[in-house]
Amino acid sequence: MNGWIILDKPVGLGSTQAVAAVKRVCREAGLGKVKVGHGGTLDPLASGVLPIALGEATKLCGRMLDASKIYDFTVQFGTETAGLDAEGEVVATSDVRPTLAEVEAVLPRFTGAIEQVPPAYSAIKIDGQRAYDRARAGETVEMKARAVTVFSLHHGRTSRVPRSTLDRASIAPDEQWTPDQVRGDEAEEARLASITLTAHVSKGTYIRSLARDIARAVGSVGHVTMLRRTKAGPFDLRQAISLDKLNAFGQGAAQSDIILPLEAGLVDIPALNLSPEAAGAIRQGRVWTGESTHDGLYWGRDADSRPVALIEALAGTLRVVRGFNI
Repeated sequence: MNGWIILDKPVGLGSTQAVAAVKRVCREAGLGKVKVGHGGTLDPLASGVLPIALGEATKLCGRMLDASKIYDFTVQFGTETAGLDAEGEVVATSDVRPTLAEVEAVLPRFTGAIEQVPPAYSAIKIDGQRAYDRARAGETVEMKARAVTVFSLHHGRTSRVPRSTLDRASIAPDEQWTPDQVRGDEAEEARLASITLTAHVSKGTYIRSLARDIARAVGSVGHVTMLRRTKAGPFDLRQAISLDKLNAFGQGAAQSDIILPLEAGLVDIPALNLSPEAAGAIRQGRVWTGESTHDGLYWGRDADSRPVALIEALAGTLRVVRGFNI
């Protein structure tokens, strides 16, 4: 049992709980004890793509953790919370609501190589303890800035504040405006209660920190009210299954509808066809020489197209980076 289950994780479910659910379903499906791991933590308050590796695919979890990811997130202006999300006490408020043009003007500041301070409520370890454990214990947690990369950042839906007032209570919750609707004769006067953004980011990027910093850059404060991961490495929502569909697997649904092959996590790496002799040597962890190929990282496959190993090619020599016991 070697492959991937791409779960569309619902809000309220933690990544560890998702892994436990996959283990349970595999047992129910009669697969016995299967090694399971996830390719990138997703907060309980977030939803979306959570790659879960089975068997030999767990050897690729490190690559998945290092992969870039894409998120949709909504910034609510006017209040900042301790956790920078919908939970936690309010720590700052502001009457300032930006226009769409003001938000657009600051987005370039947060695109490219940037530094950000992670939230105090995060899994980063400080002196051996998780930051969120120290924060929940009432400690003042000093988080150090870290370098991350935001490859792209753009806006989607907005929620407009009525022109007559900035009273948040008067904002209809379903009053959603597209950017094109906001642009017009009243564009300069239209104030935003919230905005939904899409960010393509490197590993280590905290979307909650990004939302906080964008809100502060427009002279307000803010927090995340919606966070959804739409892509993680090579996997996106098109391949993701619901928790109900996962549970159906335990009740007899077809495995082919649930589990992707191991090589689905390697689509960003070129494949290298190995001769039987080369495949045998690579499986034994030996160096193989005399291969005519460009330098770089490959995944080697045998004559039956089975993955053999991640391989580094250099000057005609193949070395094993990570072997697969398939």
